[in-house]
Order: sequence, then structure tokens, then C-alpha cells
Amino acid sequence: MEETISLQEIFQILKKRLVMIIVITLLASAASAFVTYFFITPKYEAQTQILVNQAQQDPSQYNVSQIQANVQYVNTYSVIIKSPTVLKDVIDKLHLDLTPNDLKEMISVNSEKDSQVFTVAVQDADPAKAVKIAGTIAAVFKEKIPQIMNVNNVTILSKAQISNDGSPVSPKPKLNIAIAFVVGLMISVGLAFLLEYLDNTIKSEDDIEKDLGLPFLGMVAEAKMDDLKPLSSRTRRTVPGGERLEA
Repeated sequence: MEETISLQEIFQILKKRLVMIIVITLLASAASAFVTYFFITPKYEAQTQILVNQAQQDPSQYNVSQIQANVQYVNTYSVIIKSPTVLKDVIDKLHLDLTPNDLKEMISVNSEKDSQVFTVAVQDADPAKAVKIAGTIAAVFKEKIPQIMNVNNVTILSKAQISNDGSPVSPKPKLNIAIAFVVGLMISVGLAFLLEYLDNTIKSEDDIEKDLGLPFLGMVAEAKMDDLKPLSSRTRRTVPGGERLEA
């Protein structure tokens, strides 16, 4: 037979374990804030925009199909920018103590839908270094791409600069704390129900009927030590009318 739990019982369990839920949730949020502010190195992002056009036989003609082809080539340009051919030159020019794979992990290339313009973003703990890397990548790409593909027009639309108003792009303290708050709340609530499930002690008359299947007939009150003293040791006093009462 499946056991059901009412909404009232759920609220009773949460109320009973409310202190534990609050403590665990606050500890999770505090731990997230502590790790975010003191252990995670902030990273800054520098961006530059590049426009690439393939060579045309007759520049005076407006070729729509050629523009569409350029849009489709944006993904190819993203691969070329992250290739060792470009990244090795960037590392050599800036004298970076990085491998091409390490530098590749710092780079992201994004483009708007149906646009020939794509954005190169570089993340690093040093904002000035991120700007230098992004600018050098754009310059090396402009130099290399005519040799790799039939392209004669590469334009750097914007110089590399720090995005996000100069603030770090990661970590995001508010987001991390919010996630920790939700996770801590979920864990604490789940723990509250687990403890309630594992608690098999009898606390009320309803527990007797539910767990033992026996009807509740009555309850014996708790007896104090004074109530268990022999009758002879109790204090006797006389009340008006000559009757004696045991105290």
C-alpha cells in the first residue's frame, strides 16, 4: 500500500526543520561567495571586430551570391583564427609563454546571423594582455588570410578593447551565489524529508494508529517522584470539619 503525504504534513516537516534549512542554505551561499571572491581569479575580455570579403573579378558589380558565400565562410575564418598557423605567430610576436592549445582556449569567435562581420574575444586575468592578444590576432589574421584563401579585403572594424565596461567577465559573484543558494535550499529540503523518513519514533497518538494498527484508548500522564512516595511519608493536614487530607 502506497503512503501518501498531505500538503499540511509537508509544511509541518519544513517548519520542523526550518532552522536546519536556513543554516544549510546560508552556509552554501557564504561558501560560494568566499570561493568566488578569494579563490577564483577574475578574467577580463577584450574584443575586436573583423570584416572579410573574398576577391571579386569585377569590384564594380554588386554580387549578392558572393556576399552570401562570404557569410558562409565566417565559420571557416573562425577555424583559421584558432589554427596553429595564426596562433604560433601571435605567440612569437608577443613572446607569450603559452602553447597554441593554451592560447586557443582563451579565444572565442562569434558572428551575428547573416553577417560578414565576426568578433574575436580573448579572456585573460590581465586586461592589458587580453587587449594585446586580441589586437595581434586580428593583425596576424589579416596578414595570413590572403595566403590561405582567395581574399583581398580584410578590415579590422574596431581595435581591441576591454568589453563589459572594464569589469571582469568571470567569475560572476551574484550568479554563483544565486546558484549556491538554490542548490543549498534544495539539498536542505531534501535532507529534511530524508531525516523525517528515517525517524521512526512514535510522537503522537496518530503515529500509534498508523504504525501499529491499534486503536488509541488513553494516555498515561508522566508521574513525578513526589507522586510515588509512600502514603505514610506524605504530609497530612487537617481542614475545617475534622477531615484529614493527604498532601
